[in-house]
Amino acid sequence: MRDTVITKDMIANPTSHYGNAKASTRHFITQRVTGAINIVFLGFLLFIVVRLAGQDRADIVGVLGAWWVGVPFAVLIGVVAVHMRNGMRDTLEDYMHGSVYRLAMLLNTLFCLLIALAGAGAVLKIVFWG
Repeated sequence: MRDTVITKDMIANPTSHYGNAKASTRHFITQRVTGAINIVFLGFLLFIVVRLAGQDRADIVGVLGAWWVGVPFAVLIGVVAVHMRNGMRDTLEDYMHGSVYRLAMLLNTLFCLLIALAGAGAVLKIVFWG
């Protein structure tokens, strides 16, 4: 990847091309789709939180242990992790450049992957193994 200095003249000139248009479009669509999925799943999450308010551990495991609750909840954790990675990517692109940016993106990706695997794995463990 080349570290090209982007000037105001390049941005103002509609014939200049910089960046990867396909990757930017994919990022834009992914961010919007995961955001919409998060809004839809918000009702499901609120139902679970209200349903489990004041319950003991056995009741929580009983509700999350049902496949029709646990599997969508695990998918929600994965979708939230993808949305979180893309949101942090926007911030990192604004404030970091060069090798520091690449390192920050690697750490961001690994952190989001760790969160997704740990969260979804914990929920799926409850679903399939109690």
